[in-house]
Parts: sequence; structure tokens; C-alpha cells
Amino acid sequence: MLDAAAGQVGTSTAPGQDAKAPVAGEPCVLLKLGEIVLKGRNRDQFERRLQNNIRSAVKGLGIKIQIWQREGVIVVRAESGELADVDAVARRMLDVMGIVWVHRAWRVAKEPDATVQAALDLVGQHPALVRKGAFAIRARRRDKRFPMTSSELNILVGSKVQERYDLPVNLKHPDIAVFIEVDQREVFVFTDGTPGAGGLPVGMSGRALVLMSGGIDSPVAAYRMMRRGLKVDFLHFSGMPFTGPESIYKAYALVRELDKFQGGSRLFVVPFGKAQQQIKSSGADRLQIVAQRRLMLKTAEVVAHNLGGAALITGDALGQVSSQTLQNITALDDAVELPIMRPLIGMDKIEIMAEARRIHTLAISELPDEDCCTVLTPRRAETRAKIDDLRQIEKRLDAGEMAEQLSTTLQEHRPSYGDPGA
Repeated sequence: MLDAAAGQVGTSTAPGQDAKAPVAGEPCVLLKLGEIVLKGRNRDQFERRLQNNIRSAVKGLGIKIQIWQREGVIVVRAESGELADVDAVARRMLDVMGIVWVHRAWRVAKEPDATVQAALDLVGQHPALVRKGAFAIRARRRDKRFPMTSSELNILVGSKVQERYDLPVNLKHPDIAVFIEVDQREVFVFTDGTPGAGGLPVGMSGRALVLMSGGIDSPVAAYRMMRRGLKVDFLHFSGMPFTGPESIYKAYALVRELDKFQGGSRLFVVPFGKAQQQIKSSGADRLQIVAQRRLMLKTAEVVAHNLGGAALITGDALGQVSSQTLQNITALDDAVELPIMRPLIGMDKIEIMAEARRIHTLAISELPDEDCCTVLTPRRAETRAKIDDLRQIEKRLDAGEMAEQLSTTLQEHRPSYGDPGA
């Protein structure tokens, strides 16, 4: 029998199925971990961080949960026991970094008969049953003390399924696959799963600051670094007072969408138009774009230090635009002491757009606006910027003082996933 803390085995319905077709067991969410299981002595730190992130992600749903850490998996149980709550939790888990598979599973007593009954119920509800599709049973024992081996459990459950439904067996390409996992205190039975976000738990790798434009690239760069365990803040440079607030609205919407991957996101906005005008008046000419990007990085470095960030993140991709040549990127690195992370550096535009579409930021990025980078820019941009020339421009402008001053003009916003807007 299930332990008392876990609750008694009951009867409920599978996701999307009619209430007249019960499954013997309790619905839960079974989360499979990825590279976390490869960690050594500090593995428990990764697991604790992930558990905290799971609780934070579910908080907005208003659903009370229980979490159990097992060997390589995490079990999430909705205290209500309602299938709708379990389904909502499972959907939310798809965006939590560190999880590679999300299964809507059924917890049953650690007994062969209970396992057989749950498997029969699930096969009986599967759409492939109508077509008399082939099936397979895939059992695994995490607890080797269970009296039956995995092979014996496969044979037992498989024979009962054949007896009940008269279905053929196909171990390589089944239409219905029933997974049985024998754990410490119970057995989990399920028929499918959904790939999770993977990566490392957000916050495990430290904190960084993303230079967030309203374009396609920087949101994808932010996502890829969150997936590597970084907790990120966002800094947007607006063209105001020479542009309208449209780019700020876009940045807000993008951060709100990305917030589902980390929670607690902060967006800081800097009015950058007058600084751009000063750079233009300094005689930057073809160096205008590189010079203003260096000033952005210098400002971002000040902001990052104030926020406890240890790195800057940009959406640069080598050769994508004229300002992103190797020589110009080298000139940008020279502007600051903090490391600049460029997770998209080797990607082309098609790859970046595909990623943006998958994480649901592409449609927002494609909305029209007047970005600060398009304001006061020369007809032709320098592709081979010389660091000495840029330093001379910055000396005339006192760029260090400008960056400090710009960092005091921040407007802070806290877009939350699910928030209807600004």
C-alpha cells in the first residue's frame, strides 16, 4: 500500500478522458531530470534549486502541491487530487529549466495486481485501441527489492493486456507504449510524455544582465542563457525623447513572455536618445553604431554591478549585420571588463527565428516599432572599427561619466508571466 503521507490509492480519470473510464490510481506529475543527475557532490544543491523553482512556477496557479525527490526523478502531487489541477501543473512544468521529460502519471500501490489494473485502464482509454494498434510494455525497477524483475513484469502486464484487448505486440514501433516504473514506495504507470525545457535550474549558475532590444535575437539569447542556469535581468535602451514608447512596450511584452522560464523578471529602461545625439555631434560618423553600442555596454556594466550581475548577455551573431564583424565585436569587448556572453554567435537568422518561434517571442519581436539603434545612424556603418579611434571619441565625450549618469535614469518594470500587459 502507499504510505500515509502519499495518500491512499484511489480512482480518477486520465487526462482528456471521460469520467466513466476511471484509472485505478492517483494522478501525479513525474518529472525526469537531465544533466543534473551527472553532477557529483553538489548534486543536491541543483535538486534543491529545481524544487524551489517548481514551487515558484506553480505559485501563480493557486494550486497546493507536494514534491518528493527520488533517484533521478521528481514527483509532484496536487493536494486536491483533482485531475484538472494535475494537468495544469504538468503544463506549467514544461517551462521549468532542468526538466527533460514531463509525464502525467498514475501512482499505484507497489503490488503486481494494482500495476496490472492501472495498465489495463490506460490501454482501454488509448485512441489506438479503436484501431487495434500494437502495444508494448516497458517496465523498469528503480527499487530492486520489488519481487518481480522488469522482464517478469513486462510479461505479466503484457499477457493481461492481450487477454483483455486482443492486441498484437510490437516492441520496436508500438502504437501504445505503457511505461511502468517501480519506485521506493509506489509504482508509476503512464503511456506518454512531453519533452521539457532541459538545461540547468535557473539561478544555479549566477546572475547576468541582458541587453534587451525589441528585436528577434536578444530574447533568444536570454532564453539560452537561462537554460544554462543563469538568472537574468533585462536592460532596454529606448530612443526617447526622439522616439515613442513602442519599443518599451515590446521589451515589456518580451520580458513578460520570458518570465515563464525564471519568474521574478526585472526590466530596466534607459532613455538613450540624447546620448546618441551627443555621440553624433562628437563626429563619430561611420563609427556611430559601434560607439553607441560601447556606451550601452559601459552603462550596462554599471547597472550589472549594482544588481549583482557577473556578466552581460547580447544577441550578437557573427556576420549577421555589418556592425557584427569580428573586428567590431573585438572593439566592443574592449569597452568593459565584465565578460560578454554571446550565445547566438554561431547561429544564422533562420535558426534564431526558429528558436524565437518555439519560445513564443517571434510574433512580439516582429511588431513594428522605432528602435533606438535606427535613430541618428549613418548611411554606412564601419565594419572594421579601430579601438584607438573609439577611445578618442569616448575621451571627448567622457563616456565613463555618461554611463554613470545614464545608469541613474533607469525606470524599473516587473513584467510577470500571465500579466495582461503594461
